[in-house]
Amino acid sequence: MSEIRDGWDKGIYDACEVYIKTSFMTDFKYGEITEKIIGASFRVHNTLGNGFQEVIYQRALELELKAAGMNYAREFEMPIYYMDQQIGTRRVDFLIEEKISVELKAIIKLEDVHFAQAMNYLEAYNLEIGLLINFGSKRMEFHRFTNKKYNDKVIQHSISSYPYPKHPKNPTNLS
Repeated sequence: MSEIRDGWDKGIYDACEVYIKTSFMTDFKYGEITEKIIGASFRVHNTLGNGFQEVIYQRALELELKAAGMNYAREFEMPIYYMDQQIGTRRVDFLIEEKISVELKAIIKLEDVHFAQAMNYLEAYNLEIGLLINFGSKRMEFHRFTNKKYNDKVIQHSISSYPYPKHPKNPTNLS
């Protein structure tokens, strides 16, 4: 992360690098992965700024994840169960390395409902770690969640065995 890319504001990048490196993210479970995701998100926000729709940030982050060689699925559809019966499905913005859900927002201020949504996705999908990333404010913000109800005995979701979800109106998945 010591390399500065062309067109970046060095001061902003240095601040991001210092925050990530001093936050001891790697001390957390899957910390190296979340550090890469957050770094990619900072690069997107530093380049685009705030003010775009969520889908623009989603597409840009996908390019960053691809460039980083990360294993991911965008708009990954997962079933929701109640009393051991499937009652519906929901899509998480990204499922990364089959371990981490990433929910994106592009709003001025995150509210309790957004935190609840991120946590509900973790519990419903039985994922241990999730990120909520907001590109809509002047400064990008992120929140890391841990699912206290995580059950490691339940079969995990697999990106490779699941067909890449296609948007019904746009089969290239660039919704």
